[in-house]
Amino acid sequence: MTDHPTPKKPEPDSTVKGALKAKIDSGLLRSSGVVSFFTMLSRVMGLIRDIVLARVIGAEALADVFFVAFKIPNFFRRLFAEGAFAQAFVPVLGEYREKGTQAALKELTDRVFGTLGLSLFLLTLVIILAAPLMAVLFAPKWYLNDPFKFNATAEMLRITFPYLMFISMTGVAGGILNSYDRFAVPAFTPILLNISMIFAALIAAPWFDEPAYALAWGVFAAGLVQFIFQLPFLARIHMLPQPRIDWRHPGVRKILGLMGPAMFGVSVSQINLLLDTMLATFLPTGSVSWLYYSDRLSELPLGVFAVAIATVLLPNLSRHHASSSTEAYSQTLDWALRIVLFIAVPASAALMLLAEPILSTLFLYGEVMTPRDMAMATLSLRAYSLGLIAFMLIKVLAPGFFARQDMRTPVRIGVIAMVSNMILNLLFVVPLHFYWQVGHAGLALATSVSAFINASMLFFALRAKGIYAPSRSWVRFFINLGLAVTLMCTVLFFFSRYLGALDSELWQQFSWWQRSGGMAAVCTAGLVVYAATLWLCGVRGADLRGPAKATAREH
Repeated sequence: MTDHPTPKKPEPDSTVKGALKAKIDSGLLRSSGVVSFFTMLSRVMGLIRDIVLARVIGAEALADVFFVAFKIPNFFRRLFAEGAFAQAFVPVLGEYREKGTQAALKELTDRVFGTLGLSLFLLTLVIILAAPLMAVLFAPKWYLNDPFKFNATAEMLRITFPYLMFISMTGVAGGILNSYDRFAVPAFTPILLNISMIFAALIAAPWFDEPAYALAWGVFAAGLVQFIFQLPFLARIHMLPQPRIDWRHPGVRKILGLMGPAMFGVSVSQINLLLDTMLATFLPTGSVSWLYYSDRLSELPLGVFAVAIATVLLPNLSRHHASSSTEAYSQTLDWALRIVLFIAVPASAALMLLAEPILSTLFLYGEVMTPRDMAMATLSLRAYSLGLIAFMLIKVLAPGFFARQDMRTPVRIGVIAMVSNMILNLLFVVPLHFYWQVGHAGLALATSVSAFINASMLFFALRAKGIYAPSRSWVRFFINLGLAVTLMCTVLFFFSRYLGALDSELWQQFSWWQRSGGMAAVCTAGLVVYAATLWLCGVRGADLRGPAKATAREH
């Protein structure tokens, strides 16, 4: 009797991992879509908020003060909540989920909540007590030459800075929810900031002698509301933390060790923007506000799409790394880069072309904002638009290192980019300010150029370390993208010219409804032409659904 070899069965672990990979890949676009939807809603509310702010405080002296007092805790928020902590916490949390028990995971979150909460409370207390010193640091020109602005900055900072403590703890809660694939709640939460500030501007402001102070209290309330909002959702997944202070816990020590370098790795662009704000205090009144309004518009596609993709990308990359799935890791990065470029390139081109009519449509009303404000903000918006592609790429490239718990590489690159930004500030700002009085545009341009330096170095470092290997169809991708963007810009130019949008004097004479309707028609036409061209070039939904789908299409 002949023995027949028994067919080898697939190992259970391989089967499970394969199923898990397929599930993760198929859910990437869906999860990104959920985050993008709520982020888009938040950004729309943010635009409404900025329109309200423009009508209430405009670009006057106290508007500059409020934007500085708000930007300081917002800067630290991006360093702690969205930058250092998120990039350090999520990979460690993913490792505990992949290799540990539920009890160990809960113990980690309890210790992180307690330890980080205490640190943030102490930091907030120190800043409140030392608010004048912070005002000197971030607005030195006002300290020297404008006591009114300086004192107002210190007063508002004492009101706005506790926002950092609340929103950073919100970031911890959001990181836990994201690791459990609960992306919707953290994505929805920022909407509460916009609602709070709109309420402060429209309802609370009349009760204050200066409306800007009402907005400061609106920022404070927004942080507290966002934190409280997420707690019930943590309870649903049995992860509501019971804070414990424990500096010696291995997970806490690992997170803290990763946080320091991560502050520079992903948040260099924010550091550069803050440096821009500081330097802008030396420029004519209104410069801080012009940079704020233009930055807000350039951040719309950044926040809606790049941040959404990065939010979904990091926990998925962390899982691939924990399971040693090198190929899946590279494919996921490849997919994310394509998605970002699909959005970034047309968005950058459209903002460059339509900067002034968009700004005028959104912010030019009444006597608070003037045509000069629009012209000045247009210059900085176009400069920021040049760097939009780089800003969005950084959001995808940096997690390629953070998911592997490699903080040194992005830190080194971030420092180089930051130093480059400082040098470029001097090269651009000085001549633009003294010869044309548009130094604020030089600040924005320097930020954009340094972002390209940052993104390029991150990309080549990923390639050099063998972390990322581009797929074979990138040449075809760029040809399709270039053709689609070219046709889109052609339609945008001629259609907007036909409607009078490119004639600033004529456009500013139109009513709000005329401007809004015209811009909506122009943008819709551009979007339709862009999407139709991509479809005619053979781009299909399968190219967007995840790395596994895109790879299958290539073959």
